Parts: sequence; structure tokens; C-alpha cells
Amino acid sequence: MRTYIIAEAGVNHNGSLELAKKMVREAAAAGADAIKFQTFQAEKLVSKHAAKADYQKETTGRNESQLDMIRKLELSEEDHSQIILECERAGITFLSTPFDTSSLRLLTYTYNMQTLKISSGDITNLPLLYEAGKSGADIILSTGICTLGDIEEALGALAYAYTVADDIPSANSFRHAYFSDEGQAVLKRKVTLLHCTTDYPTAYTDVHLNKMLTLKQAFGLKTGYSDHTLGTEIPVAAVTLGAAVIEKHFTLDQSMEGPDHKASMEPEELTAMIRQIRNVEQALGIAVKIPVSSELGNAKAARKSVVAAVEIKKGELLTEANLTIKRPGNGLAPSAFWELLGKISDRDYLPDDLIV
Repeated sequence: MRTYIIAEAGVNHNGSLELAKKMVREAAAAGADAIKFQTFQAEKLVSKHAAKADYQKETTGRNESQLDMIRKLELSEEDHSQIILECERAGITFLSTPFDTSSLRLLTYTYNMQTLKISSGDITNLPLLYEAGKSGADIILSTGICTLGDIEEALGALAYAYTVADDIPSANSFRHAYFSDEGQAVLKRKVTLLHCTTDYPTAYTDVHLNKMLTLKQAFGLKTGYSDHTLGTEIPVAAVTLGAAVIEKHFTLDQSMEGPDHKASMEPEELTAMIRQIRNVEQALGIAVKIPVSSELGNAKAARKSVVAAVEIKKGELLTEANLTIKRPGNGLAPSAFWELLGKISDRDYLPDDLIV
């Protein structure tokens, strides 16, 4: 299985179209399948009373509000058009996370996006999920700060929007849609769940990759991992556990001012991570335990045969004293050793001759 790798640009363009375009080119050069941005209207995303998250205070200062910070990171509709064009030129898929209904409609109806990424922060935003499902787009859903109950409610809203969407939404109708055969079938086709820890950067002790396996077992959907740790080893480990999707924040320069740069990897490290993942995918290979062609040629050199331990004369009794097991492996297999004991040699053997 080939892992789908998303380079998370997020807001690391700092509101600059030129930086965003350069990020597109760097992500494509690194080998990512997609680059993901964030689509929002600041006034619809954040109220004037919203405080910054602790990590945002550490990376951008405490004096400005979250709204003021977000305003500087907003991309216009024209910016989106230019970025999408740059993605087409670079040969990489454009993805984005909508944070409000207007932005969701821009992505799905104006730009005809077939896949949306929904952030952990909106997994309880059932009206947004309902609109996302009504658009018909496939959904990649992050599950940070979530219980299984939270996720089930979110999937219920999506199942209802995908399958019904002609009645007034309600918790009861969401549950009914989720547990219906039709709802389960459409979720399996269209939704991928990403395990995620919403902390920037995430300590290794807070990753709990086994939760990704819990998601797969609980919901039976494609699963993956959205990573906020420093370094490359945790996403690579997630691939060994079967992640279908890996999402990783990246930046052109970790020293730039902005909320997410310090918890993101630079292009060189992104390239290394993708190379490691592709190598691991090849190494995982098939599950059937049979020899591969490259090792068959080594069988004779590595395995052993029954040979004469000492000189043996024709007519002599074969015993544990005059037989032994040595390389190479092009004679009788060692499993024949006991069958030979007590038999009469029908020829002469010198030491180390293969017993035939």
C-alpha cells in the first residue's frame, strides 16, 4: 500500500502569496502527494474575545489577539486561484481545510475540490461537517482532543449528509444514518480518520500511535496519522502500523515569525521523511512467508547438507560418528540425518564428501 503524504503548509506562508507558491514547489520537489493550506475568513473563524493557544503565545507573542494574528494569515480568493494554478504546474494536489461554511463552499463549489481536510478543532462542529458531507466531497478527518463518542457523532453527521440531507438535521437522525447499512457503506468509501495529538510540538510520550489502530478497529475506516512531533521517526513508525495517510507540517524556515513554524519541518527534512516512508513501504512487502528471488541464490551457500565426518568405506555402517552436517546446502538436507543412521554405505566417501 502506498501511503498518501500531505505536506501541511497551513498558515506557514505568513499571508504571502509568493511564499505560498514557493512552498508548493518545495513540497512537490520533496515528493509529497499533496500540499494542504487553510481556507478561512478571519472574522467568521475567530471572535474578538478568543485568546491564543499557549503555543501561539510562545511563537507570536502575547500582545495581539488571536483574531489579529489570524487576519494576517488569511488567503484571498485570488490567492487560492494562483496557488491552485501553481500546484497544477508543479504536479502536486492542492488540498485545504475550510474553517467556516463560506470557505467550504468556496473550495467545493468554486474550485470543485473532491477532497476536504477537516481539522480536529471542527470535529464537534456538526453544522460544518453536515455542509461538508452535502458537498459530496471525500473527507480526511483529524481526531485530536477526541473520544470515540465525539468521532461517532461526527461520522453520524457526515453519514446523514451523504445519504439523506433532505430533512432537518438532528442528533437522532445522525445516529440513525450512522448505524444504517447505507451510512456505513458511504463512510467506508469517503472518509479517512487521522489520529492526531493537538499539541505543538507533541512530546513522544503523548503520541500514542496505538490509538490509530483503535480508530481502525472501532470504525472500520481508512486511518492515518497527522503528526506534530519534531523529526521524522514517528510518521515512519505510523506507516509500519498501516497508516494510509500521513500529514506533516512543513515550513520554508523554522526561524520565521508565525504560530506554526517552530513545530514544522524544513524542505530538506520533509524530503528525508518521504524517502524514509517510501523505503519502509518497499520493505513491508507481502505478508506471505515465502523466499524472495534475491535470496534463493544464497540457499546453497547458507544451508547445510549431510556429509562424511571422516573417511567412510563402502559397506561400512553409517553412524553419528562418521556423519555430520556442514555447508554447502546442495546435498541431502539435514533432516535426512536420522534416516541414514544404521544404513550400509554403498560407496567410499572422503571427509566432507556429500552423502548421496
